[in-house]
Amino acid sequence: MAKKRRGADEGSIYQRKDGRWVASVNLGWQDGKRKRKSVYGATRKQVSEELTKLLHDHQRGLPIPTGRLTVEQFLERWLEDVVRPSKQPGTYGNYRTTVERHLVPSLGRSQLAKLEAHHVQQMLQAKSDAGLKPRTVQGIQGVLRVALNRALKWGLVARNVATLVEPPRAEHIERRPFTPEQVRQLLDAVKGDRLEAVITVAVALGLRQGEILALRWDDVDLEARALRVRRSLARFDGKLRFKEPKTAASRRTIDLPEATVKALREHHKRQKEDRLLAGGKWQEHNLVFPSRKGTPLDPSELREQWYKLLKRAGLPHRRFHDLRHCCASLLLLQGVPARVVMEILGHTQIGTTMNLYAHVMPAARAEAAALMDQVLAPVSKAG
Repeated sequence: MAKKRRGADEGSIYQRKDGRWVASVNLGWQDGKRKRKSVYGATRKQVSEELTKLLHDHQRGLPIPTGRLTVEQFLERWLEDVVRPSKQPGTYGNYRTTVERHLVPSLGRSQLAKLEAHHVQQMLQAKSDAGLKPRTVQGIQGVLRVALNRALKWGLVARNVATLVEPPRAEHIERRPFTPEQVRQLLDAVKGDRLEAVITVAVALGLRQGEILALRWDDVDLEARALRVRRSLARFDGKLRFKEPKTAASRRTIDLPEATVKALREHHKRQKEDRLLAGGKWQEHNLVFPSRKGTPLDPSELREQWYKLLKRAGLPHRRFHDLRHCCASLLLLQGVPARVVMEILGHTQIGTTMNLYAHVMPAARAEAAALMDQVLAPVSKAG
C-alpha cells in the first residue's frame, strides 16, 4: 500500500506488507545526517496516536529519542559515568543496590525511549504489593527520577515519566526519644562501662553513629573543650571505609560539656589499658572509639552492645540513632535556639531541626504556661 501523504513536517503513516502499521516523523538534520523516528503498531489508530504525540513533542522543541537503548543499559551508563565520579561511595552503593534489586528486574528490558508513566506506576504498585514499606518504594522512585533527569538532559527521553506517577503515601514514623528521666537512667546504667563515653557523646552532642566511630583523638581538644567532626565511617563494597562529610554543614566544631570531657578522659585511660592487653595485635588508627585491637569498630557490634545495654537498664527498645533525636529534644527543652541546635546536629536546613519540635511540644507548652503564670501572677503587697 502506498504511503498516505501528509503536509510538510506532519509525518506519514503507511501499512507494511506484513500488515503492521508504521508512522514516521522527519526530525531534520542532526550531526550531518537526516534523522527519522518511526513507531509501529497493529492498527492505524494506534500509530496515529503515537504520531500525534511525536509531532507535538517535536513542535515544542522536545528531544525525540531515536535509539533502542534499554533501561538497563542506560542505568549502567548513568551509574558509572555520572554517579560514581560525583557522589560519595556510600551513595553510589545505595543507588547501585536499588538499580540491581528493583529497577533492572522490573524495567530493565524496556526500551528507554518507550518507557511510560504507567510502566513506572505498575512497578511501584508491584513493590508495594510485595510488602515493601512506602518509604522504600518512594526511594526506588526517587532513584529512577534522578536517573531519568539525566536521560532528559542527554536527549534520550522526551520527558521524565518517573515524575508523572503518584508514590505510595509514607507512614508517619513517630520518633520517641528518651525522656530526661530515662536519659539519667541510661547514664546511670552505663557508668563505668566501655560504652559510657560513646553514650555520653551521642546524648550530649547528637553525633551520627558513623561520625562517632570515625572520631580521632586529634579531632578532640579536651583542654579547649572542643570536638571537630571531619569524617564518617560507613560500610560500602563490603568494607568499612572513612568518608568525607556528606554536606558542608556536617563538617562542624562542637563545644564539649564538662560531663563529656570527664567521660572522654576516663575513656582515654581505659584505651591505654586495651592497647597494653592487645600487645602486638594492636593496630594504631588514633581512633577515639576503636575495637579492642585499635581497628575501626563495626557498627553492627556497637548496635549489639547497645541493645544489651537497653535490656540491662530496663529501658524500652530504641535505635542507637535515636540518641541523636534525644540530644535535639533535650537541647530544645532547655530553650536552646533552633538555629544553634541545627549547627550542633549538622543539619543542612532549619526545617529539619524545626520538625523535632513536635517531640518536645507537650513539655514546651506546659513550661510556657508556667512562665506565663509567673508573668501574670499578681504581685503580693508587703505588710
